[in-house]
Amino acid sequence: MDSLTQAALGGVVTYAVLGPSLGRRAAIYGMALGTLPDLDVLIDFGGPIENMTHHRGFSHSVLVQTAVSPILGWLFSQTKGGRGASFSRWSIAIFFCLITHSLADFFTVYGTQLLWPLTDHPFAHAILFIIDPAYTVPLIVALIGILTIQNRGVAQTLNLSMLTLSTMYLIWSVGAKSMIDQHVQFALNARGIHPDVYESAPAPLNTLLWRAVAIEEDTYYEIWASVFDAVDDIQVRQFDRSSTLLNPIENHPSVRRLQWFTKDQYKVWQKDDVIYLSDLRMGIEGAYVFNFEVGRRSGETFKLGNFNQVSQRPDLKRLPMIWERIFDPSVTIEP
Repeated sequence: MDSLTQAALGGVVTYAVLGPSLGRRAAIYGMALGTLPDLDVLIDFGGPIENMTHHRGFSHSVLVQTAVSPILGWLFSQTKGGRGASFSRWSIAIFFCLITHSLADFFTVYGTQLLWPLTDHPFAHAILFIIDPAYTVPLIVALIGILTIQNRGVAQTLNLSMLTLSTMYLIWSVGAKSMIDQHVQFALNARGIHPDVYESAPAPLNTLLWRAVAIEEDTYYEIWASVFDAVDDIQVRQFDRSSTLLNPIENHPSVRRLQWFTKDQYKVWQKDDVIYLSDLRMGIEGAYVFNFEVGRRSGETFKLGNFNQVSQRPDLKRLPMIWERIFDPSVTIEP
């Protein structure tokens, strides 16, 4: 999730545990702790691919968070501003603050290494776009109330109410994803498509419109489905993955790591003499967030690429098309 959401989530979760003891200071501490796991972006893991694939790694592991929570709890309980709460309550508050950060990230499509170091698998159950106002606004309302309302009882009630509302939104999104996946499966079967890999995620800023990717051998499908669509309304567009372009470097460690991280949801394409690998999960066709230069081809000569990242930015002026597509299946989402 975005940093604003993580800070707000950390603030309201920590206040729920420590608010009666520390008041608004609990929320301020929680806002800082809620962004702590994402400081791994400051670490250089050795290159663009390494930095991307190690993000949401050890700092997002529930095992690491379980181990460090009592350590941080003891440290905070010894500070002048934190002595109003016991070591045990501090440890519980920090644990819930950190683990809800990782769970929020788990609910996006990127992937989070929840069980590092036992496994570095990037777990994901995509029910939220990385920025979703419907999830974030209740948390911000709670945070504003905490910081402005003098009566701690009223602030605590508001905080719990907004936490409940944001959690109910997650429950709604789980149901919406299940419904979308079922309808998409019917649509693919009707077209004779039987994918080996499939993943769905909400479209930007909402959970009413969903984008899915399906992989069948060297073909991929970009799928758009609204919760209001009939099965026949679901849009399925077919594209060539062109994975044979990787043949000269298919065993290179960086290429293998990208294939692993994308969970085989990638395409390969060539522009001029440069060959790129794109992560199909994030972005839309023609405007993907993560594209890496993996090779250069000149005639029969092939050279290894520099693996630098190149972003394809969509035209934000076309963002209203998302809203239009929710209600109108004839609208086609373009980059």
